Amino acid sequence: MRKRTEPVTLEHERCAASGSSSSGSAAAALDADCRLKQNLRLAGKGTTEPSSGADAGMKRALGRRKSLWFRLRKIILCVLGFYIAIPFLVKLCPGIQAKLIFLNFVRVPYFIDLKKPQDQGLNHTCNYYLQPEDDVTIGVWHTIPSIWWKNAQGKDQMWYEDALASNHPIILYLHGNAGTRGGDHRVELYKVLSSLGYHVVTFDYRGWGDSVGTPSERGMTYDALHVFDWIKARSGDNPVYIWGHSLGTGVATNLVRRLCERETPPDALILESPFTNIREEAKSHPFSVIYRYFPGFDWFFLDPITSSGIKFANDENVKHISCPLLILHAEDDPVVPFHLGRKLYNIAAPSRSFRDFKVQFVPFHSDLGYRHKYIYKSPELPRILREFLGKSEPERQH
Repeated sequence: MRKRTEPVTLEHERCAASGSSSSGSAAAALDADCRLKQNLRLAGKGTTEPSSGADAGMKRALGRRKSLWFRLRKIILCVLGFYIAIPFLVKLCPGIQAKLIFLNFVRVPYFIDLKKPQDQGLNHTCNYYLQPEDDVTIGVWHTIPSIWWKNAQGKDQMWYEDALASNHPIILYLHGNAGTRGGDHRVELYKVLSSLGYHVVTFDYRGWGDSVGTPSERGMTYDALHVFDWIKARSGDNPVYIWGHSLGTGVATNLVRRLCERETPPDALILESPFTNIREEAKSHPFSVIYRYFPGFDWFFLDPITSSGIKFANDENVKHISCPLLILHAEDDPVVPFHLGRKLYNIAAPSRSFRDFKVQFVPFHSDLGYRHKYIYKSPELPRILREFLGKSEPERQH
């Protein structure tokens, strides 16, 4: 019996052991399953974090783009508003156009003493002050022919005035807008003309440089007339030529027309880089490009010029001028387009007022690079002047 029951007990023990081991494995499997689900949840959380970070980064980038576009749009609207406002401002304040035409407030080169032309290399030049009207004083430079530079050292104004009666022709030079009589390119032209044996008399219109007064077309013309009469009172029978450059061509034709009407014309008129009239010049100026096709351009920009009393009508003046006329113009002139100089010549040449006088147009090829104010550099200029004026070239310094 003992032998029979033993196996049964062992068998029960084995079953219990096997039962306990099976229940333990089941618990272990359950624990493993729980850990797996937890890991999956953790993994799921880990994978969603980068996704939310990318979304946030994208939102920030979009925000920056919107902010940049907003600022850009604001700038564009401001520029557009300014662009549209300017024509109305000019129309309401015509004086703005006058200032832009004269540019007398632009003084270049800066920091030069106009009382000392020798500082600009003109050691044979005297500075004067004349008074065309009671409340107007204008600064004048008189450069004598360079062959006299030694004799001129230390001489006073009276000596220079007396020198005008010497046997040398005189050029009254009328400069353009902006700057002063001491402008670099102007000084270089005085030197060239002086070396050719000419007296050169130039001045700053009222309101320019150290001249006192308010700029206007009438005032500029009257200043030029006063200086011309001052020269003629001292020059005897010497020829007097008038040379105008750019805006100075408008002053020159105004002056010469008046001189011809009173039957005291100059011996010749030289126009460098001339235009037809100030309206056409303003319309052709490079600064007008951004408004040239603006609706009502003439009404906004050109009519205020006329209402300010500014015409500088070269095309009309040349019909009343009776003296030799020489026009010099560079093809690459960016300020006064070449076609305006050519047009002025085409108006003057057939005019009855010039039927007894020589009218000549001299172009300078664009390859030469003379542009608006460097024609004085031309080695042909002495020959052009000699042939046009119809006289032998004045004595030159050796």
